[in-house]
Amino acid sequence: MTEISNNKKRYDLEDRTFRFARDVRVFTGQLPKTPRNHEDGKQVIRSSGSIGANYIEANECLGKKDFAMKIRICRKEAKETIYWLRLLDAGGNEQFESTRGVLIQECTELMKIFGAILEKCK
Repeated sequence: MTEISNNKKRYDLEDRTFRFARDVRVFTGQLPKTPRNHEDGKQVIRSSGSIGANYIEANECLGKKDFAMKIRICRKEAKETIYWLRLLDAGGNEQFESTRGVLIQECTELMKIFGAILEKCK
């Protein structure tokens, strides 16, 4: 693979994590305004954004060990994001439930991608 191809793949995942964090923000903005959703929404926004931010840091790391640590954090933040998504109250709205399922699926895929990257680091 050429360096251009490697850079394209890296930035594709950067873009994918960005779009995911953006979609989470849109979703939380549409949920019923309850005290629980307010607090849980803040948590899911933080953790979803942290996935991409840590991936960007991983791409700028100084060594293999640092890279692996940042990727572990990405995977950890993805797991945490799933937790917070599950806690959000969709108010029984089928569309919100469906959107939550799509977000959880995307986050699960990101978690698996970061897990595969970690396996390649060994």
